[in-house]
Amino acid sequence: MKVLVGTAGFSYRDWKCTFYPPDIDSRRMLEEYALHFPVVEINSTYYAIPPAARINAMAQRTPPNFEFTVKANREMTHEISADPSIARDFRVAIRPLEDHGKLGCVLAQFPWGFRNTVRNRAYLEVLAERLEGLDTVVEFRNEEWEADSTFELLARLELGYCCVDEPRLKGLVSPRVEITGPVTYMRFHGRNYDSWWGKDKESWERYDYLYTDAELSEWLPKVEVMAQGSDRTYVIFNNHYKGQAPTNARTFEQMLRGMLGSSVATIESSGFSSGTDTHFD
Repeated sequence: MKVLVGTAGFSYRDWKCTFYPPDIDSRRMLEEYALHFPVVEINSTYYAIPPAARINAMAQRTPPNFEFTVKANREMTHEISADPSIARDFRVAIRPLEDHGKLGCVLAQFPWGFRNTVRNRAYLEVLAERLEGLDTVVEFRNEEWEADSTFELLARLELGYCCVDEPRLKGLVSPRVEITGPVTYMRFHGRNYDSWWGKDKESWERYDYLYTDAELSEWLPKVEVMAQGSDRTYVIFNNHYKGQAPTNARTFEQMLRGMLGSSVATIESSGFSSGTDTHFD
């Protein structure tokens, strides 16, 4: 088993002075990030499918043992296009990560409006077919999916279940652990009850949250179960506002190492050449 801890994204100007040096060039953030964590979740692929050359440049700028998890494009999870070329284009874009041995898995994060219906269950089968051969995990936001039939379906399709920590609000999924595939995945979103649904709130307010050590400790036995039941476990912090994600990720990584020892991945920078300055987050 192997556990990798990182953050959702790395290119944030408000991480300067908290995680990054105050004078860092944005084009050097990935290299700096990779000195501290062994994995990063790429979210920009959700908004647009990038050129493969850009993804290849990112792979070249990171150490040999570094990994990327990649968020599926929104037309695969939110707009749900029937056009199979979207998934094909997405696979072409991330192929360099496969070639470099740095693709951890694909994250298919569905919105709250993606409810547990016959049509949507059928779409999960379509998605699994289109991403066949890639380790893929699914994140649900709607509590309707918390059913034995869901986990049985995911297991049959060899799709992992993404565990989440988020506000304990009616309608959202609970902080449960389910192992349905070879890869397990955990996302920390923060517990901002007041700003999660607020229409008058800025999007960053949802993720403006710093976990306490006690709150992080709640997940130690759960992540241990995830690690023991899968080949690889990714723990990703999405509470990114003002560098809170890397702060919590460092603390949780240390907690995990005290419990799981060498199963928790560390980054090795020896023998690493930064290559091109192409920027992408």
